[in-house]
Amino acid sequence: MTIISRINWIAVVPFTIVHIGAVAALFYFSWPALFTAIALYWIALSLGIGMGYHRLLTHRSYKVPKGIEYFLAVCGTLALEGGPLYWVTTHRIHHQFSDRPGDPHTPRDGRWWSHITWMLVGNATKCSVEDCRRYSPDLLKDPFLVWLSRNNAVPILVASGLLLMFGWPFFLWGVCFRITANLHSTWMVNSLTHFWGSRRFETRDDSRNNWFVALLSFGEGWHNNHHAHPTSARHGLAWYELDMSWLMIRLLQAIRVADRVRVAPFHD
Repeated sequence: MTIISRINWIAVVPFTIVHIGAVAALFYFSWPALFTAIALYWIALSLGIGMGYHRLLTHRSYKVPKGIEYFLAVCGTLALEGGPLYWVTTHRIHHQFSDRPGDPHTPRDGRWWSHITWMLVGNATKCSVEDCRRYSPDLLKDPFLVWLSRNNAVPILVASGLLLMFGWPFFLWGVCFRITANLHSTWMVNSLTHFWGSRRFETRDDSRNNWFVALLSFGEGWHNNHHAHPTSARHGLAWYELDMSWLMIRLLQAIRVADRVRVAPFHD
C-alpha cells in the first residue's frame, strides 16, 4: 500500500484548511474577532470536549438532563474532533490499552504520531461498527447522539456561516484560528501528558500531570490524576491544580442540575 493511499483525506483536508486560515487570521486582526474566538474556544473545548465528550459521555462522571447532555455534545462537535460516537469509542480504547499495543495514540509509537500523525493515515477518524458496538453501546442506543455523530459537521458549518455574516476576521479567528488552537490543546493531552510532567500515581501507563496543558485545556492536562481515577469528574486533585471544567460541573451540581457526581479524593 502506497503512502498516498494510506492518507486519511477526510482529516487532512479540513486540518489543512483551518491551519492555513489560522495563519491568515494574523493579517485580519480585530479585537471583537479575537474575543469571539476566545468565547468559542471555551465553549468547544471546556463545555464540549472536557465536560461533554470526555467526563460526561465517555466516563459518565456525572449526570445531567438529556437536553443539557445534547447541548454539551453539540458544543463538542465545534472542536472539529469528530462526532461523539467516534470520540468516545477512541478514548475508551485508549484507556483500555493505554501506552500498550492497541492504544491508538501512544507516544511510544512516536511523539508526533501521538500528537497528530495517527489521524492523518488509515481510518483513525472513523471507528468501526464492531468497535462502536463493543465500546460505546450506550451511545448507540441514543438516536440523537447517533445522528449527531453522522452529521457532526453541521454545527461547524452553521457557526461558520453565521460568523461570515460579520466579516472575514470573525470567520478566520472564530473558526480557523480557534479550531487550530482547540485541536492542538487536545492533541497535547494525547502527546505531551504522556511523556512530560509529574506523576502523583503509579499507573500502568506513562500518563503525567502537566500544568501547561491543563491551563490550555481547562483541566484536562492533569492526566495522571485522570488515569488513576478515570471516572472522577474532578481532574485537579490539589488546591493548586486549576480545573475549570470541574468548577463548571461543580456549579451545575450546586444549582441541582448535575447529580451522581463522582470525585476522587482531594490531595494536599
